[in-house]
Amino acid sequence: MPAPPDHRPPAPADTAHRAATGPGPVEPGAPRRAGTLARTLLPASITVTVLASSSAPTPLYATYEREWGFGALTTTVVFGVYALAVLLALLVLGRLSDHLGRRPVLLVALAVQVVAVLVLATAPEVAELLLARVLQGLSTGAAVGAAGAMALDVDPRRGALANSVAPPVGTATGAVLSAAVVQFLPWPTHLVYLLLLALYVLQGVAVALAPETVRRDGTAWARALSSLVPRIGLPRRLRAPFAVAAPVVFAVWALAGLYGSLAPSLVRTVLGWDSPFAGASTLSLQTAVAAVTVAATYSTAARTGVVVAVVALAAGMALTLLALSGTSAAVFFLGTAVAGVGFGAGFQGGIRLVVPRAEPSERAGVLSSVYVAAYLGLGLPAVLAGFLVVHGPGLLTTARGYAVAVVVLAAVAALAMLRRPARG
Repeated sequence: MPAPPDHRPPAPADTAHRAATGPGPVEPGAPRRAGTLARTLLPASITVTVLASSSAPTPLYATYEREWGFGALTTTVVFGVYALAVLLALLVLGRLSDHLGRRPVLLVALAVQVVAVLVLATAPEVAELLLARVLQGLSTGAAVGAAGAMALDVDPRRGALANSVAPPVGTATGAVLSAAVVQFLPWPTHLVYLLLLALYVLQGVAVALAPETVRRDGTAWARALSSLVPRIGLPRRLRAPFAVAAPVVFAVWALAGLYGSLAPSLVRTVLGWDSPFAGASTLSLQTAVAAVTVAATYSTAARTGVVVAVVALAAGMALTLLALSGTSAAVFFLGTAVAGVGFGAGFQGGIRLVVPRAEPSERAGVLSSVYVAAYLGLGLPAVLAGFLVVHGPGLLTTARGYAVAVVVLAAVAALAMLRRPARG
């Protein structure tokens, strides 16, 4: 049977199905539109904040390099450790909120984020930086699935849009905020983390006061414990669309890995821009354009979005390669913006191929599975690139090879999608 249109979430499961598959969301009755919007914005804001926290260290890497004397390989290891910690949390904790509820998982995740930013704010050397990034990764992996599922519980349509927009918005916001603090305010390696800490405390209070959106029963703890066995939580009927979506998601987040790990060094060493904004400008521009693209293309078919993503990625990477050959800053940033269109269209298309088909009791696990593909793309290529910068052909050649690989990955993924339409 053909899948439902991409922009329409599936009808709620009936009572018998919910009883068989686990607890579903508490029926909200008929909440006012403004109240529903506010309850959707709270989990979306948590996703924004935890991903802002993940990108906040990017403009500070140059400061850390000067103060602690490490190079490109250490930077990419710090970047990759965070991504791998997120992956571990997604695999182990991703389905937990489907059983225990969204609120307890989010409260614990926010508490761990508070500890992480305190460690970052007081870190004296690389070891503490690595520890803080691991804590951030574990907390982020637990939070994004629970927050995204809570948004879908409250309003499936707005929640799906929020889940596509919030990650790039958070990534862009964290990088820009951190760069502005480094450039214009005192205590650059402390103040940005203290600001994030204040946001986490406010969000924790809001979550504690918010209504739970999952109904628990007497078997909740038993199911929660069984869900801690690491695996990707995909119902059988969603495996085919996920097989189509995962390579697309991997490719566009590999692009984010390029801009998060190598682009700051490229801007400084190749284009000659030595500023805190060198580490934030490319990543924030790319992800800001991605967020606008998500909002602008939300009503288009998911498959169309994936095709747009491949074309935009190819054009953006071609401009980037041209800029690196001629050391043109203007062309480099134009390529970054065009590639951001590909990021937004591809990530949204990947989410909408899978997540709207999930039942309420499956949402956190399914969304976490999508993020597994995303963070594999974010972390593994970045760590490999860092190794090649130091022990291989160097920064410029590695960046060129990385850009070509991103386009090839996206093209292969789009071809697979066109040859094998996703089925519900």
